[in-house]
Amino acid sequence: MQADAPRDIPAPTTSPEPRAPATRSARSRRTGRPSTGPSLLARGAARDPYRFYRMLREQYPLSYDAPLGAWLISRYDDVTAALTDPRFTGFPHDGAPRGGPAPIGLCHGSPRCLPTDRYTVVTGTVPAGLAERVERTAYVLARRIARRPRADLVEEFCRWLPAASGADPDGGEGAGGPAAADGPCLRDTALRRTALASLLANLLDDPDLLAALRIEPALTGRAWTESLRHDPPVQVVLRRTVAEVTLSGGTLPARAPVACLVGAAARDPQRFAAPDVFDPFRPDQDRTLTGPPGCPAVALSRLEAEQGLRALLDAMPRLRWEGGFRPAATGLLTRGPRSLLVRPG
Repeated sequence: MQADAPRDIPAPTTSPEPRAPATRSARSRRTGRPSTGPSLLARGAARDPYRFYRMLREQYPLSYDAPLGAWLISRYDDVTAALTDPRFTGFPHDGAPRGGPAPIGLCHGSPRCLPTDRYTVVTGTVPAGLAERVERTAYVLARRIARRPRADLVEEFCRWLPAASGADPDGGEGAGGPAAADGPCLRDTALRRTALASLLANLLDDPDLLAALRIEPALTGRAWTESLRHDPPVQVVLRRTVAEVTLSGGTLPARAPVACLVGAAARDPQRFAAPDVFDPFRPDQDRTLTGPPGCPAVALSRLEAEQGLRALLDAMPRLRWEGGFRPAATGLLTRGPRSLLVRPG
């Protein structure tokens, strides 16, 4: 996925004071204001974001990013506060998503994703017809790929499986239909495609774990949750303060644009043990950053991951990387592997 540069982020109404990475000036200590730090738009940030996030958490937990025109927060406690505290609101529109969740994970923050949403309260899951369509599409795609000596799972599987909510991979419409894809969360399949690609990349990197999932498919749910933490499809969520807010690194002024670095929070060692390790069995799993449970895209993406992985393993018991291939994630606001080259058999 290509890097997607932020747009329409106005400068804050206050002018922060610069400081050295590890020290504060006397005036900065008196005001409690965080100072200018490194920019999310720097070339190295997109190339190796997790190294960049580590520096921010340790040295600049709250800093103003001048090129971006927003304040950066990177620690788990600060990011989760910005996503749930009523002193933060939607951005760039101050009234959105008032009455709805913050846009996070696979959710666009629609008010439809509140607990009253018909997908979760009425059925407890995605509609039965749509679930059947996802399962059928996964097996059709997997069987096609199994016949080939090599394949790209991003282009030939991850791209098409989320499309099952609206159109048949052969071009027709079926049980899912356009009605099943209403609402902004279900209409946008790009995030689900990216999240599925990251899951497959993490599993193919660990043949022992992949073998365990063949024996015990129920573990896929834990692997999916861990993949959303380890490699969030949405790395940055934009918010705005409606009042002054004190966080671990300092104090944000009112009406300040804030970039919540979800990718940094998901790798915070103060919250997760060995945060850079992909471990579906970790005892400190957390779904806070994966999206609201009332969002239909959250439930649908989990179903796509479970059915997709089951279909791939059934059709290709010896699925493995193409010799010499290593996946590389790209992107700034959203991030995931561009291709997954494999040998099906």
